[in-house]
Amino acid sequence: MVLTAKTHGRLQVISTGPTKLFINNQFVDPIDGGTLDTLNPATGEKIATVSTAGPRDVDRAVKAARAALESGPWATMDAADRGRLLFKLADLVEKHAEELAQLESLNCGKTITDSRGDMVGVINGLRYYGGWADKIEGRTVPVRGNFLSYTLRQPVGVVGQIIPWNFPLMMLAWKWGPALACGNTIVMKPAEQTPLTALRLAELVVEAGFPAGVVNLLNGLGEVTGDALVRHADVDKIAFTGHVETAKIIQKAAADTLKRTTFELGGKSPNVVFADCDMEQAVAGAFHAIYFHGGQCCTAGSRLFVEKSIQKEFVERLAAKAKARKVGDQLDSATEQGPQVSQEQLDKILHYCKLGETEGARLVAGGVRKGQAGFFVEPTIFDDVKDSMTIARDEIFGPVVSVLPFNSLDEVIKRANDTHYGLAAGVWTKNIDKAHQYAKAVKAGTIWVNCYHVVDTTTPFGGFKQSGQGRENGEAALEHYTESKTVTVNLG
Repeated sequence: MVLTAKTHGRLQVISTGPTKLFINNQFVDPIDGGTLDTLNPATGEKIATVSTAGPRDVDRAVKAARAALESGPWATMDAADRGRLLFKLADLVEKHAEELAQLESLNCGKTITDSRGDMVGVINGLRYYGGWADKIEGRTVPVRGNFLSYTLRQPVGVVGQIIPWNFPLMMLAWKWGPALACGNTIVMKPAEQTPLTALRLAELVVEAGFPAGVVNLLNGLGEVTGDALVRHADVDKIAFTGHVETAKIIQKAAADTLKRTTFELGGKSPNVVFADCDMEQAVAGAFHAIYFHGGQCCTAGSRLFVEKSIQKEFVERLAAKAKARKVGDQLDSATEQGPQVSQEQLDKILHYCKLGETEGARLVAGGVRKGQAGFFVEPTIFDDVKDSMTIARDEIFGPVVSVLPFNSLDEVIKRANDTHYGLAAGVWTKNIDKAHQYAKAVKAGTIWVNCYHVVDTTTPFGGFKQSGQGRENGEAALEHYTESKTVTVNLG
């Protein structure tokens, strides 16, 4: 890959790296010969054409993963050596971090500043699980009689992993790290919109020294490649991050082979601002909660509950920041918000903006496309939103916030929980009792107090209700990539 400097600090990616399927440590053409174009969302122009996998390609990859799991160096490798491979991969990501950040931004529309931040998370995640590899332990269990009973924690097996387009490399690291630390082998489908950085990382997998078949990457559409992966009888587990409706399809399809499944899905996160907050801190926090990565974040604080006594001032301050936000070229370091990922996403967001106005919400800022080229949306604020309105109930996945006034703690807790989602929630207050009451009562997997979007590899992440099943990150993720085996020995 080659990067050349241009004016105003912007870099242009000249070569996008590998574009074929990655199976058994080789880049190969698909049997069925499928392709798809990946676009630059700032312009709508083609970046590259990548190969896509059909069912026979999925079968090839699964067979390679099964062979690596059951024979060869990975099957007999010491746990500490698996950890060293993860450390080596993390070192290579660090070495190529700027290149990867540029490619990530080009492909998914994330600002270069945010992509550079993501690379830190990717590196930390791989190193964190590299450290776990030789610390996954069983137990001895006291049983009646003259027997010795102990447990072993062993890999689940061949795991299929399907990741989204909003955090391509971060989601890859969240899934590769625990799966590889536990000794599993992987067949991953990157998002069809954003496969380029995953394919570049496949080159680094080979350079790091991972045995053939341990990691396999298949580009393709969800309804073709993803479906074949989910239904394959020799895949032991599916880990999916994406939309709740897709997860329901996956769960039904996986039922035929009783695959283990974990899901990290969407949200309609309540972000609650009490009148006793630090106003400046809360406005900045609420702004970050919704507009980070153009609202294309599953934890986005899209339901902004503001105590009625400060609603007018709070919304005015928030609108001033939204109108001043620099929206534009994601590879320009001065840009604060890049494009949405696709035309489809742009159309969806603008559709919800029209619905908001039709249903009677007051449009304070944005609500329209910015410019004619690319997939840009102006930061949008709707005030005086009712809980029953579509924009307050559906996950929009864009830079659109609904402001909902409230009067009391009990009231806002009840309204915050009035959703089938439960991924994250935030609260802004100087009253520690109020903060803890809110954190305990709201049904969400992550609660932020006087902060937002603070996610670390060391802490469990996942949702209540239809926001998912299972947890990623931290020690909790290891539970989903191991099976517990009991061994009982007669000592008589």
